[in-house]
Amino acid sequence: MNTTAQYSSLAFERLPETEQLASSRAFLAQMRTRRTVRDFSTEPVPFELIENAIATAATAPSGANQQPWTFVVVSSPAVKQAIRTAAEAEERESYAHRMSDEWLAALAHLGTDWHKPHLEDAPYLIVVFRQSYGLATDPETGEMTKVKHYYSEESVGIAVGMLLCSLHQAGLATLTHTPSPMGFLNTILNRPANERPYVVIPVGYPAADAQVPVITKKSLDTVLVRVE
Repeated sequence: MNTTAQYSSLAFERLPETEQLASSRAFLAQMRTRRTVRDFSTEPVPFELIENAIATAATAPSGANQQPWTFVVVSSPAVKQAIRTAAEAEERESYAHRMSDEWLAALAHLGTDWHKPHLEDAPYLIVVFRQSYGLATDPETGEMTKVKHYYSEESVGIAVGMLLCSLHQAGLATLTHTPSPMGFLNTILNRPANERPYVVIPVGYPAADAQVPVITKKSLDTVLVRVE
């Protein structure tokens, strides 16, 4: 054990096996109902649901516990409109010139295109930024110095997964949107140079007439490999 580290007793409650299985099965059943939604209602959403989901995401494990994430929540109609305008400009260029025929064919069954009305319709956009490095003040000189981050991509990915689960558990619909390039988000949201846009997540209630593509997920026996 590292003698320079400080430790405390683990607060852990072991559940009876029947309760473990019931909880596990209930969570699986709930998550199987999660779908990516592109048709959002403009109906308001209690902000505490967003706060709680982000607080949950912020409990995610991270390399060296550096927590290299920033969650920017946007509800301003003007800012959402600016993000949509910039995102659609990049998406229009991607669909017309950047994406290969193979890529476009892979997306065809989803029916997506460069139009992104959900970026304005959803009451909230959660823009997740990855901190590619940290910033700290040198205690002797007072100057700002860079702090190397470890496994920041993996860490933010885990946090985003937990965020999506928490939002779904709260009865909200989500979409993961990654326009490329995404540098315009730093400009619009006035984020520092050490932060890199990771994903935009519109959040809200689905529109009354919302539709989703008919898709299937891979069966468990194709994704689970058991080594005994």
